[in-house]
Amino acid sequence: MKELSVTGSFHPFIYGLKDGSSIALGYVPAAITFGFIAQTVPLTTLETLLMSMLVFAGAAQYMALSLLAAGTGAFEIIFTTFIVNIRHLLMSASLNEKVLPDHPFKKAGYAFGITDEVFAVTSMKEGTISSAYVYGVFLISYLSWAGFSAAGHGIGDLLPSILQQSLTFALYALFIALLTPSLKKHRKVIFLACSAAVMNSLFSLWLAEGWALILSVTLSAVLIEWAAPHQIKTHQDAKEEF
Repeated sequence: MKELSVTGSFHPFIYGLKDGSSIALGYVPAAITFGFIAQTVPLTTLETLLMSMLVFAGAAQYMALSLLAAGTGAFEIIFTTFIVNIRHLLMSASLNEKVLPDHPFKKAGYAFGITDEVFAVTSMKEGTISSAYVYGVFLISYLSWAGFSAAGHGIGDLLPSILQQSLTFALYALFIALLTPSLKKHRKVIFLACSAAVMNSLFSLWLAEGWALILSVTLSAVLIEWAAPHQIKTHQDAKEEF
């Protein structure tokens, strides 16, 4: 397995900042939208900033705002957020196999910063990577999300209404853009994404959103790992018969 190459005087942390800049830019409209919605709940600018700094999970934060607006209790919001973010445990375990061995405290630090987008960028990097690289991707993304969440709280009302509505889809568009290069290289990723989407749609009819997501991702991953060896074996048998 290749290790992350470092050229000249550039440190892996700098490479992480560079690769994470696309996430940081993509977070801008989504974070501004979050800040704008938080203002209507209403949350103060400080509360909005603290939520983005302490939670750092876009989808979960949007959901928390909806629950707050509906008058849901604190325990229910915390528990639901935990369920929605359980997938981060799976992403952390997967990324741990790719990152070079390091001190547990350093691993715990960057584990906090793993989002769907950070995981997508770091996991698609060729070869192994260092903790410094992951911290670079995480830090620039984190500062963008937290900073523009607070900014959105202050400038949200100044934006045209049509722009406010379009910003709602920014986070999903960002993740699709990050996933596309992997889809081009690996066909099984397409099958994984499609099967997970279908399963999630079905499970959502009977299960809570968080459980439906976890179950659909887990089952689709197991299915594709089971199907891949069988497909290879069938192909080899066909060649032998020919």
